Amino acid sequence: MTNVAGAQVAVIVNPKSTTAQMTADQVSAIFLGKTRALPGGGVAQPVDLPASAPERDQFYLKVTGKTASQVKAIWSRLVFSGKGLPPKELGTAADVKRFVATNPNAIGYIEKSAVDASVRVVLSVDGR
Repeated sequence: MTNVAGAQVAVIVNPKSTTAQMTADQVSAIFLGKTRALPGGGVAQPVDLPASAPERDQFYLKVTGKTASQVKAIWSRLVFSGKGLPPKELGTAADVKRFVATNPNAIGYIEKSAVDASVRVVLSVDGR
C-alpha cells in the first residue's frame, strides 16, 4: 500500500459532461447514495475500483471520511431498504477510465497519473 499512499486520486467524469468541478461533499453524496444528480445535470453513473485496490480505500477515506467496511454497511442498508444500488465495480483503473470516457453521466476515480485526455478531472484527492 505504500506505493499509493503518497499518490493522488483523481475523480473523473466524461469530457462532454457539463460538470466542471466538484467538491468532496458532492462526490461523497453520489458515492454514498445520498443523491444521483450530477451538479451540471444528469443522473450520475458512479463506478468503483475493486475492493482490493488501495486507491479505493484512499478515495473513500479522503472523500467520505469512511472506511471500506463503513461504506459497505451503508450500501447494505440502502440495498435492503430498496433505496439504491451501490456503484458498479469494475476490474481495473483502465476499465474505470474506459467506462467514464464512453458514458456522459459516468463518474469514477483513478490514480491521477493514469488520467489522459479521454476523461476530465473534477476533484483531486491528495494521498498524504
